[in-house]
Amino acid sequence: MGRLARSAVILALPLALAACFGSDGDRPTLLGGTQAGGPQPFPDNFRGDTLALMRSYLNNPVGVRDASMADPVQREVGGRQFYVSCLHFTPRETDGSYKGMRERAVIFVNGRSDRVVDRTSELCAGAVYAPFPELEKMTR
Repeated sequence: MGRLARSAVILALPLALAACFGSDGDRPTLLGGTQAGGPQPFPDNFRGDTLALMRSYLNNPVGVRDASMADPVQREVGGRQFYVSCLHFTPRETDGSYKGMRERAVIFVNGRSDRVVDRTSELCAGAVYAPFPELEKMTR
């Protein structure tokens, strides 16, 4: 490989890597993005989005009991305001038994569900829960 070609490859490598690891401009995450800190739209389809996210989050989505959900409210997450919806449910364990109730928070970015958070003490303080039978009816 000639010296000129080698120099061109060395100069092009950082550009190629930047393209691979660049962020999607229309879908900012919690950690960055220019629009992530701006006003967030209310997640109109929050129930359906939550079901889709929980289907992939739970190891076994079948047999969930005592499911309830709070409507999304704005909370501060990582120094920015996002809509957060809280869930209570009892999942079926791998051995078929049921243990304690779990509480999780679903964070919405740009009106779509983005992630499930396990530590919910601050995010779900004062949440008002209503039955969420759709979560109990999930299948694989």
